Amino acid sequence: MIMWSPRRGKIASIVVAAAVTSMLATAPEASAAPAESAADSTTEDAAHGVGSRHTVFNKALVTFVYDQLFNHGNLSVIDTFISADYIQHNPNLADGREPLRQFVASVHANFPQNRNAIVRVLGDGDLVLIHSHATRVPGTKGQSIIDVFRVADGKIVEHWDVLQAVPDSTVSGNDMFTTLSDPQIDGPDPLAHTARSKQTALGYFSRMSDDHDLTAIDQYLGGAYYQHDPNLPNGIAAAKAAYAFIFATYPGFTATSLKVVAEGDLVAVRYHYKTSPEDRGQAIVDMFRVRNGKIVEHWDVAQDIPATSANDNTMF
Repeated sequence: MIMWSPRRGKIASIVVAAAVTSMLATAPEASAAPAESAADSTTEDAAHGVGSRHTVFNKALVTFVYDQLFNHGNLSVIDTFISADYIQHNPNLADGREPLRQFVASVHANFPQNRNAIVRVLGDGDLVLIHSHATRVPGTKGQSIIDVFRVADGKIVEHWDVLQAVPDSTVSGNDMFTTLSDPQIDGPDPLAHTARSKQTALGYFSRMSDDHDLTAIDQYLGGAYYQHDPNLPNGIAAAKAAYAFIFATYPGFTATSLKVVAEGDLVAVRYHYKTSPEDRGQAIVDMFRVRNGKIVEHWDVAQDIPATSANDNTMF
């Protein structure tokens, strides 16, 4: 949910699918695609929704490309799987393939041991979200990054991201990545009902951001409520105290430009947070774990919006 600190289309073709499958299997340094349950390949195919073959393909494609670029420096995947008119929302990069190629090449030239460890992947129709722990130099704290990609006709066509430095310590003692609620799986639970999870998370988000309604915390949060925002302690009482402070201090804050990616028991909400109309604000992604109708765990990543950008697309 809101930060404790105010600054803080369809599958292209069987040929393309076969190409991705082949590359996943034969690329010398490629990591395996995320495991999918048998049920995932059959449900909601007609609507290309969560769990459809369409979504499973998109997750495999994006995960493969991401791993090859950032963990292996394989620039050849750009021409194969990135659209020529690639739309970029990272404020440091211009649109198109070439700025991405130059960026990845620079990362590996300057940081040959760079590692973007993929923690969890969510697929929701044409959107794929990757939460990763990026470290340029082994032994350093690195960054928590959430990337969202849009896939159309077997190509990655658009990209958004939010990056935050990992602090030396956190108030809760929890890191920014692991799952602490039971069962301790990092990815989405394939047996969870996505639509219900989304309804719960968005109900909570709306009541808090639009209505400033602290009673939503008692209604929607449950269990130990594990907190991965480095500035907040665990627990429902701590969440209530933090947001009471925000509501009192920044009564005019807004959370707009919502983009939602949900799969199973995980729901991610990406939005523009502003404390006032004059504030450039932050790009924030909140990720909620929903179990038995209650939000039991929360991760987030926040990035200040810069004054200038290398593209004209905004971060949203």
